[in-house]
Amino acid sequence: LVVFTNVKCESFDKGFIDFEYCRLRSVNRTYKYVSGRAKLLKIPINNIKVNMALYQRLNGYKPFLYNFTVDACKFLKNQKSNPIASYFYGFLTEYSNMNHSCPYDHDIVVEKLSTAFMNHRLTNILPFPEGDFMIQTHWILTGIAKARTSFYFSLT
Repeated sequence: LVVFTNVKCESFDKGFIDFEYCRLRSVNRTYKYVSGRAKLLKIPINNIKVNMALYQRLNGYKPFLYNFTVDACKFLKNQKSNPIASYFYGFLTEYSNMNHSCPYDHDIVVEKLSTAFMNHRLTNILPFPEGDFMIQTHWILTGIAKARTSFYFSLT
């Protein structure tokens, strides 16, 4: 069973990207979801890399299984080119507007990514061990990190 524990969004360049909101909402004890909106201030975006890392909490968050960087524009043109990136991108496809290749000339939105959907992907599609985890992404343009998102959850 997946339980969301926290979400953090941080912009390193407020002139490029600003997070309008980034929140974890609890409707009741069993239904929680994550939503966020990133305002892109310098558009269009034609070249972006994303570094994604998975961490497990063991006396602090330690790297666990995956840490990779992918050229997002190339990946979105051919999603079968990187099966690991494709698996993690699958968490967002139904809940975000990141569903086309570059250029991006609009805000990036993730709406109501629910625990039920995450639970299905983390237990049925690719089983994960129990524990506390963090998925962290760095959004990189021209070799400079512009933003970071950190998504925390527990799997019991």
